[in-house]
Amino acid sequence: MLAALLYGQEDLRLEQVAEPTPTSGEVVIKVGVATTCGTDLKVWLRGGHAKMLQLPTLFGHEAAGEIVAVGTGVRDWQVGDRIVANNSAPCMKCFFCQRQEYSLCPNITWNNGTFAEYLKIPAAIVQHNMLRVPDGLPLSLASMTEPLACVLHGVARSHVQPHDRVVVLGDGAIGLMFVAVLAQTSQVILWGGNDHRLKIGQQLGATHTFNYHHIPDIPGVVKEITQGWGADVVIEATGVPSVWETAITCARPGATVNLFGGCPRDTSITVDTEKLHYSELTLKGVFHNTPEYVRAALSLIASGKIPFELLISQERSLQDLEQVFYQMKAREVIKVAMIPGLP
Repeated sequence: MLAALLYGQEDLRLEQVAEPTPTSGEVVIKVGVATTCGTDLKVWLRGGHAKMLQLPTLFGHEAAGEIVAVGTGVRDWQVGDRIVANNSAPCMKCFFCQRQEYSLCPNITWNNGTFAEYLKIPAAIVQHNMLRVPDGLPLSLASMTEPLACVLHGVARSHVQPHDRVVVLGDGAIGLMFVAVLAQTSQVILWGGNDHRLKIGQQLGATHTFNYHHIPDIPGVVKEITQGWGADVVIEATGVPSVWETAITCARPGATVNLFGGCPRDTSITVDTEKLHYSELTLKGVFHNTPEYVRAALSLIASGKIPFELLISQERSLQDLEQVFYQMKAREVIKVAMIPGLP
């Protein structure tokens, strides 16, 4: 089969590899759609990821498709079922899993390789994090279950209250998903660097949008909007250390700052200890998702309440994958639906 392999920094190759076959507890799907993600872009640019993969590796982690083979011992699934599988599953047995802190599980089963014609789903994911795609739901939307699950996890950990004023820093797919979810109950102030994406942020419910290229004083503007106090909650969704620091300066006394975007390995930030202490700030790192939010994400997508299709810029063939990543690097697209069957 044709599959994408990542060998290093901006070194992505399409190769012919053996088609996967399922062992006990596993299934194999024919990939219908694999969506690109900002995490994929970061991994491609940086040539690796601290948690999820080791090079060289099959690449990509968001996909939906149809089961074509079932391993021994698999129950309740059969060939022809349309499914979406999370890219991970916790072990359910360790110290953290026993405390329902599933994203901290040190024994997480990771799965990469969605940019391919076929994808094997490990047994732990089949058991805990593989879901049926509802009839009528396009696979391109179902494929976005994983990133939305991460966002729902991030929202829950941020303890947002109704009518809170929330700043979102970052207009990538994750930042825009945060806007879409938070705008259901809160006033959302979105900052980004791309006018087209900021317009989509408005369509998803942002009450204010600002381009930091034109208005660089982010904390000053936030304080103007919030009667001089700052935001109740700040979501950082870029993975840039300097933006982590900016996020903290946008917060009011008593606020929660969710440092959601993963920064490069071995980076650090500087925190004003006086502001942190006397303003009683909560700085919180939030990573990945849990089975609860995987299910909630697919349910939210299937409800049609939020037009997540706005995040899909194009549909492209698998052969165009490298070009798509250069388009993502240039911020010309948000998410792209890679369809192996396209010529």
